[in-house]
Amino acid sequence: MESGQIFNLVPWVVFLPVIGLVVNLLLGRRLGEVFSGVVASLASGLTFVVAVLLAAALASAPNARVVSPWEWISIGELTVRWAFRVDTLSVVMMLAVSLVGTLIHIYSIGYMHSDVRHNGDPGRYTRFFVFMNLFIASMMLLVSADNFLMMFVGWEGVGLCSYLLIGFWYEKGKNGIGNAEAAKKAFITNRIGDFGLLIALFLIFGYFGTLQFDEVFRQAASVAAAHPGAMLLITLAMLLGVSGKSAQIPLFVWLPDAMAGPTPVSALIHAATMVTAGVYLVARSTAFYSVVPVAQTVVMWVGALTALLAATIALGQYDIKKVLAYSTISQLGFMVAAVGMGAMVAGMFHLVTHAFFKGLLFLSAGSVIQGMERGMHGGDDSAEFDPQDMRNMGGLRKKMPLTFWVYLIGGLALSGIAPLAGFFSKDEILGAAYTGHNAVFVLLVLTAFLTAFYMGRQLVMVFFGKPLSAAAEHASESPRVMTIPLVILALLSLLGGALNLPGVHTLEHWLAHTLGEVKPAEFIWLVAGLSFLLALLGLGLAWLIYTRREQKSGADDPLKKPLGALYTGMERKWWVDEFYQALILNPYKAFAQFIAEPVDLGIIDRVGGGLAAGMRALAEGLRQLENGYVRSYALWMVVGLLAIMMFLFLR
Repeated sequence: MESGQIFNLVPWVVFLPVIGLVVNLLLGRRLGEVFSGVVASLASGLTFVVAVLLAAALASAPNARVVSPWEWISIGELTVRWAFRVDTLSVVMMLAVSLVGTLIHIYSIGYMHSDVRHNGDPGRYTRFFVFMNLFIASMMLLVSADNFLMMFVGWEGVGLCSYLLIGFWYEKGKNGIGNAEAAKKAFITNRIGDFGLLIALFLIFGYFGTLQFDEVFRQAASVAAAHPGAMLLITLAMLLGVSGKSAQIPLFVWLPDAMAGPTPVSALIHAATMVTAGVYLVARSTAFYSVVPVAQTVVMWVGALTALLAATIALGQYDIKKVLAYSTISQLGFMVAAVGMGAMVAGMFHLVTHAFFKGLLFLSAGSVIQGMERGMHGGDDSAEFDPQDMRNMGGLRKKMPLTFWVYLIGGLALSGIAPLAGFFSKDEILGAAYTGHNAVFVLLVLTAFLTAFYMGRQLVMVFFGKPLSAAAEHASESPRVMTIPLVILALLSLLGGALNLPGVHTLEHWLAHTLGEVKPAEFIWLVAGLSFLLALLGLGLAWLIYTRREQKSGADDPLKKPLGALYTGMERKWWVDEFYQALILNPYKAFAQFIAEPVDLGIIDRVGGGLAAGMRALAEGLRQLENGYVRSYALWMVVGLLAIMMFLFLR
């Protein structure tokens, strides 16, 4: 196949996962678990193959291509086509999503085999893979779209999939509805962000007359000059959408609750798909933000403050997945701050490396959780026992050696230890802040230190010391179908920094074809050395503190007493959920109660009930006329005729 024809394959990045989910819908439950898992994984894997072919074709001819097979909407001045865009930015996203997504699918074959049995419903196995393929298809649609409206379809698709997968065990959780509540929280919070994005799309069409990327971005500077207020509103409304999808202040509260879904879902949402959509949107819209400096500044500060806030909360959590969830929010803050500073390549670089090591950490956490669940048969099998609570773990380094080593690699990469991938991508963001945004640099450096500290804390609590429960004592290593993807992700976390090494800047040159010429990222030895030393300091301090902690299941954190109220705030997530409950939810519920009782039941229902009663009475009266006597019907006919004649006579 010629290189030009390869670009025509781009619709298949969406079609292949759709075909996979359709096959599983029709045949999956009938042909069993292995069939369902293999079909879904193969569909995702072939999507990665298509993405590789597109990348190879772009390498020889890097100009953007648009494949537009069908017209979609044509109403008045609005014409929108199903148009797929192949450029260096979209292909980077396709590669990251499909590669990490495929490894998560393969891992899920083993994980869900145990999970559906642990939760008592093996019949849901196929349904899980249907939802996972739909997630990949939606994300691929989002990143391959050539216009804002088509992108919005994928944007909403990943929101739907997050709802379906977070609430996969909808009857589980607190009071039997906890998981369903978490799914609803994610869905509603994202709808708030999506409202902002919709406002941005309406304004874009109103001021630009089109939603196609090239045409819109070509006019960005002229529209900004003529209508600066409109461009500011567009970019800030778009930021609201970013805050929802990429879990930034003030809409980050849904992401920790997303841990209610099975662990592969957590990995897919946090590492490869949904939460990266907001970062991608800002990078794709760089032509907008570059002409609205105020919006850029707001984006930068939202990201930096989110990074620090989430890092402090991660420090006070005991659930192994909740620590990683707040870590994801924090790392997304790094990415958002980067694109807000105009360091689009640094933000995208960290997005890709984060997909590697955070996918590794979440899947490794799933391996730990299932190891604990297998160990629960050794004695800690009560309903109150929590296999995700790190205070019940300890000593798993010897029980699950492979999981320990890959978790260690992921933790060191996240902490920014050289030469792992996270060191290089995080250093580029810190370097961009150092060269012009001193206050943001301080916030991000402090966040980097806290990141290393809470990862050191987690590594010690989970893997070192003695087992703190019978479940930890009897834990065992996960099967190879789960550990092989972990090894591959560990290798990517080790080597991923090569994508944009200082002095080489491979990713930077690649993205320049889409983002335009950017200032080359400088390798600042002072910044790199400082971040590396702070990472070592954070890990070392965590080792000193937590190896001396009280060796007892459920024991308080050793920082709780010395930090007092400060640690309580971190443990209680700074009461953000309670604040939203008091400020928004309670008044909303009170208003809804008022509408329901005095207005709905007191007025509307009474009016409706009165009308119904009146109609019933009228019908009852008219029914008396239908008595079955012919003479009665004849009498009423005569009365009717007389009434008509009288009416005509009087006229």
